[in-house]
Amino acid sequence: MISFSLADILIIISFFIVLIVIGLIPKKESDTESFLLSNRSVGLFLFIMTNVSTWYGGILGVGEFTYRYGVVSWVTQGLPYYFFAFLFALFFASKVRNANLFTISEKLENVYGKKVGIVSSIIVFILVSPAPYLLMVGNLFSLIFGINLIYGLLIGLVLSSIYLFKSGYRSDLYTDVFQFFVMFIGFGIALFFTKGNYGGIEFLKNHLPSSHLSFTGNVSITYLIVWFLIALWTFADPGFHQRCYAAKNGSVAKWGIIISIFLWAIFDFLTTTTGLYSRALIPNLSNPVLSFPLFAEKSLSSGIKGLFIAALFATIFSTLNSFLFLSATTIGKDFLSKINLNKNKSTTFYTRVGLIVSSLFSIMLAYYVQSVIELWYVIGSIFVPGIIFLIISAYYPKLKVKKEFALIEILAAVLSAGLWALIRNIYNVGNLSEIEPMLIGIFVAAVIHSIGREKKLSV
Repeated sequence: MISFSLADILIIISFFIVLIVIGLIPKKESDTESFLLSNRSVGLFLFIMTNVSTWYGGILGVGEFTYRYGVVSWVTQGLPYYFFAFLFALFFASKVRNANLFTISEKLENVYGKKVGIVSSIIVFILVSPAPYLLMVGNLFSLIFGINLIYGLLIGLVLSSIYLFKSGYRSDLYTDVFQFFVMFIGFGIALFFTKGNYGGIEFLKNHLPSSHLSFTGNVSITYLIVWFLIALWTFADPGFHQRCYAAKNGSVAKWGIIISIFLWAIFDFLTTTTGLYSRALIPNLSNPVLSFPLFAEKSLSSGIKGLFIAALFATIFSTLNSFLFLSATTIGKDFLSKINLNKNKSTTFYTRVGLIVSSLFSIMLAYYVQSVIELWYVIGSIFVPGIIFLIISAYYPKLKVKKEFALIEILAAVLSAGLWALIRNIYNVGNLSEIEPMLIGIFVAAVIHSIGREKKLSV
């Protein structure tokens, strides 16, 4: 449990009060386009704010990675994603916006048929599970206020969802803008005072292992390449697609992502440097995932500590509420509205039901699988390979596969990645254990996609 002054407590409480008030400001929405995509009228400013803020939900993981390995965390967790986000902006953003759809699964169903649409919607639902971010929020509440994890999870769920029921995506947008400023201000001020109190680069050089200030650290080139390939999941990121669908036009989607990359680089500098200071100031942490909160406890004064903790909450909550809404949209739009149990009920109604379903599923998953890293690893490694090439080819017809191959590709990629993950964990496979399940899945998907291409490349 972290000790707080009255000023710290007031800042943290004020953050949550303002968050809820801002989330409840928009009027209640009933129209599907308004509720799910803010009437497809999101301008450049709102697009950038929400795109940047929702990118960093795994802030405690960033702290852990930097604490353990240093600057190489930026090379693996930042640089590859800038690269693929830039490619997404150039080659997909406008196409996604002009599709005028609501979800990735809709696009895949339109191109590859209903079966692929259904299977892909299950994968998307898993990919956008808010459970990892809910778990981080629950752990942060538990650490800071000394409460049981289950109460932290419940509090986090209520604070991230209460306004989504009323106004949907518009509330998500408004709260993300507020949290964007809290994130940057909190980390910026904390870093400014830490540098003033302890010194700059010379202090870090004197108190860190040399590998922590190396861009390659002690890892191999192969390891770095793997992380670049893992960042391919940017193309399958349902959040990217949702924000492009909601943009005012294709130009907003394209330039919004490109400008976001520069802001991500600035925030990465703030978080990576803060992570280096936490390692220098607290060199023997048994649980590095708590490096940021414990850095605040050790080095920040009254008031600044509260602002920094608010920044941690803002960074996680901005992603938590976005993923919660994406998950609800998948349930409401891709499942319940198609089943149409009650013809008098709208997609908006079913999405609100989806918020309840997603909330219950997430809190159970977060409580019983209490490892953020494990949740991320399983979700990303196994399920992304199944849809990555199908999404790319859905927007570039020359890369399409025949419909009968699409379903085989999506199932084979997921099953092969999952099977390899199981084998690697159960049996001793020696040096082969370095092969990531995601790479197996991508390889299988690429082979099937090449075989099933509708139009073969001319030699």
